Amino acid sequence: MSDSNLLKVALAQISPVWLRKSQTLEKVKQTISEASDHGAELVIFGEGLVPGYPFWLPITNGTAWDDSIQKEIHAHYAREAVQIEKGDLVEIQALSKEKGIAVYLGIIERPSDRGGHSLYCSLVYISSNGEIKSVHRKLQPTYDERLTWSPGDGNGLQVHPLKNFSIGGLNCWENWMPLARTALYGLGENLHVAVWPGAVRNTENITRMIAQESRSFVISVSSIMRKTDFPSETPHLEKILAKSPEVLANGGSCIAGPDGNWILEPKADFEGLLYETLDFNRVLEERQNFDPVGHYSRPDVLRLHVNRERQHSVDFD
Repeated sequence: MSDSNLLKVALAQISPVWLRKSQTLEKVKQTISEASDHGAELVIFGEGLVPGYPFWLPITNGTAWDDSIQKEIHAHYAREAVQIEKGDLVEIQALSKEKGIAVYLGIIERPSDRGGHSLYCSLVYISSNGEIKSVHRKLQPTYDERLTWSPGDGNGLQVHPLKNFSIGGLNCWENWMPLARTALYGLGENLHVAVWPGAVRNTENITRMIAQESRSFVISVSSIMRKTDFPSETPHLEKILAKSPEVLANGGSCIAGPDGNWILEPKADFEGLLYETLDFNRVLEERQNFDPVGHYSRPDVLRLHVNRERQHSVDFD
């Protein structure tokens, strides 16, 4: 698609091969290829898709202290987490470069720069030439997520050029954090990516709200997860299935335009790719009457300070 104002996007509303990193990455690769074959220039996956969201926590008494079941499931989760430094995403990067398609991918990361044992909910941006341009670790895990994920930092608060667009992204409920959104607006964001584990109730209101606030395109991408998607080898599967609903994540992927109106309404109970073509000129039209960090801001009165240093527990001289 040659017009620099037009961008074809693909929303990958798929399920993981739950807590199976290599199989889920294979599914991601197949989805990237399919999106590229349909002319997409950007494909987006849901929160923590690789290797999956910690659905076991609320249905197996996740708050139990020093509990062997919780320890064993967590250890399994950690073993299947993504280690970027060890090359877990190199095949995704190579495919992105081969197909000439940019990728936003939600992962559970086990990074060596924080000791290599704690887990972070991270959103990775891979450019169309296969380079990892940012790894945004979720600033604040939500509710029971704090039992398995660690809080991130501001290093990944970045935007990325793609044609005439500047794209940024946040994970799930950190999209409700006004200052996190403002940090991205200040970097020139005009296409906001919000990734979710999967629920229409999460995306049906906030997607349009962010679009109206920012006068940007907003793409929410959710995953799918059904009771039948738990692999048979999952530790303590019988305890998970005993209280699991039939559908744990029903999707809800959608797109709102810079005027806050729906381009693609939330799509539930569907697994696959959704496509839309976005016109950058719509951003300029809506910024005529409101620009949150431009002509409708007062930096002499209100200003945000952002620390984007990657945090470390130990510094060596």
